[in-house]
Amino acid sequence: MPMSKLTAAITAVQGYVPDYVLTNEELEKMVDTNDEWIQSRTGIKERRILKEPGKGTSDMGAEAVRRLCAKKNIDPSEIDVLICATVTPDHQFPATANLIADKAGAVNSWSFDIMAACSGFLYALETGSKFIESGKYKKVVVVGADKMSSIIDYTDRATCIIFGDGAGAVLLEPDETGHGIVDSRLYSDGSGVVHLHQKAGGSVKPASHETIDAREHFVYQEGKHVFKFAVTRMADVSVEIMERNHLTSDDVAWLVPHQANLRIIDATAQRMGLDTSKVMINIQRYGNTTAGTIPLCLWEWEPKLKRGDNIILSAFGGGFTWGAVLVKWAYDTPQ
Repeated sequence: MPMSKLTAAITAVQGYVPDYVLTNEELEKMVDTNDEWIQSRTGIKERRILKEPGKGTSDMGAEAVRRLCAKKNIDPSEIDVLICATVTPDHQFPATANLIADKAGAVNSWSFDIMAACSGFLYALETGSKFIESGKYKKVVVVGADKMSSIIDYTDRATCIIFGDGAGAVLLEPDETGHGIVDSRLYSDGSGVVHLHQKAGGSVKPASHETIDAREHFVYQEGKHVFKFAVTRMADVSVEIMERNHLTSDDVAWLVPHQANLRIIDATAQRMGLDTSKVMINIQRYGNTTAGTIPLCLWEWEPKLKRGDNIILSAFGGGFTWGAVLVKWAYDTPQ
């Protein structure tokens, strides 16, 4: 008898968002903008902000992991590997994943970070799936978490309206029934750096009085260029993953798009021939939480997901990075 192929199935999902809600009305008092302008261009009404002093990305990630384990009824010490996708690490080092593992009680795991901006969760999911497929690891947790408020200039109306804070986590376990991560297409193009980056704080331009005075430790984005790239790349890769796996729009149960901009999401769904009713959208409540958007969508829609559903996860981010992952959902959520 030939052995069944081992795949990495998502067997649990959990999200966490901070309590503080930053509304468009509040932003109107901070920068020259208004609710109508923000909603018509981005689809965002409000976002969550981690306000507590001394709290960072790892605190949100650890909370998501703790709740994930409680929900799945496993002890955090059973986790073999923990991967965190983030662009807002607590520190340059150690890895935020190390801190999440410590705070969540994943004492037997080894852990590391992946930095691929808004595509980070997909990169981490693909990486985590390979550890499961190797047969060596049984429980891999993938976290997407960002405290974007820590690198946003709240005097810059172009970027401060877009981003929020949040975290999501999934548990990957071995599956031999064909469910789980079926296929992925991931890409990057470093020449995109000119359009989207953080100018200072790295090894090229370490922090100094000058960089701080020049407000260079915040997200810098050329919106038009990024929008143009994101629309084409995210749509292209989503269609590519459908074609590679001989799927029609009827075969796709859900699109889980990175929540950067409602117009980008709509354009991607249109290219895939998907009705809006099959698209997970929560950008209006959380804004762009970077590596957190896709797991937060899965968490919110989990009650609607059915075993055997074909789900396409799709993202575009700074780097540039982009990609799509095809998942065959592995379980029906207990109601």
